[in-house]
Amino acid sequence: MNKIVQFVKESWHEVTKEVHWPKMNELQGSATLVLIASIIFALVVGSIDFLIDNGLVLLFKSI
Repeated sequence: MNKIVQFVKESWHEVTKEVHWPKMNELQGSATLVLIASIIFALVVGSIDFLIDNGLVLLFKSI
């Protein structure tokens, strides 16, 4: 039981005193970057899916 208590105490100390937490504007910038990258990725994957789907439809219609 002492090991668990010691672990929790050390973890709490590290999280509250040792970890560098980013400022709110840094978090907002990172969140915006992730959002834009996700949208671009979704558009690229959607475009590829659309092209492959229509290409296969045309291929099977021609057979």
